[in-house]
Amino acid sequence: MRVFHSVRNLHSWRTKQELLEGPIGFVPTMGALHDGHLSLMQRARKQCRTVVVSVFVNPLQFGETEDLGRYPRSFRADRRLCREAGVDLLFAPPPEEFYPANFQTTVTVNRLTRRWEGEARPTHFQGVTTVVTKLFGLVRPHLVYFGQKDYQQCLVVNQLIQDLNWDMRMIRCPTVRESDGLAVSSRNRFLSAHQRVQAGLLSKALRQGSDVIRTGIRNVRTIQSRMEKIFGSDPDVHLDYLAICDSKSLEPLTQVGGTVVILGAVRLGTIRLIDNLLVRCP
Repeated sequence: MRVFHSVRNLHSWRTKQELLEGPIGFVPTMGALHDGHLSLMQRARKQCRTVVVSVFVNPLQFGETEDLGRYPRSFRADRRLCREAGVDLLFAPPPEEFYPANFQTTVTVNRLTRRWEGEARPTHFQGVTTVVTKLFGLVRPHLVYFGQKDYQQCLVVNQLIQDLNWDMRMIRCPTVRESDGLAVSSRNRFLSAHQRVQAGLLSKALRQGSDVIRTGIRNVRTIQSRMEKIFGSDPDVHLDYLAICDSKSLEPLTQVGGTVVILGAVRLGTIRLIDNLLVRCP
């Protein structure tokens, strides 16, 4: 497996790859790799001749009060996991290489970023769309792999691909979960034993919403009320949002029908976790 830290080396490598046959699959990450990332790499390995992974903690998608400095960094372990997964190239640029001193450009997707994570973290998605625009331009993949855990991000990046007419396709892969249902996340390592139990309430609430929908209830207020009861009155669990939305536009619904997405975000102390569940109404 090759490891590049410079844009120049990546450019040179990509030019040579154009002479070879077969698709390039790309898995962009912020490192601290876990089983969720591994599932994306494995999917890419099955479908592509060449697999590229990036590890870059993107400062543009963190707000001033967010955990950029605390975000876990484990490059040696990440490199080992990539090698074991059969990755061909690991791209891990330092921030000053990726965003030089005079960097001035940002990329924005509008409507899909107004609500939910976009409202809770106002600069987040502009950072996401800017970094993936740069990465897609450098790697020039045919297939890009994202996990469903960040469902809104998947829709935003897919919109970006369509709007800019990039010749690539997104593969959205299922959320990988722990045995207790908690979605795998790099931030899970910061949870105490008690917080780990509390964090599991989010996936439990999503499943409750799914179950209620499948019983035939269509009123969103009724479904949300059943989900919110899962959290009880624990003052240590702050619910940012728990919403039932159109699965394509992410607009909130009053009555469910067709395929909907249940989105949720909670805060446990300084740790913020998100999750979602797609539900097709019977």
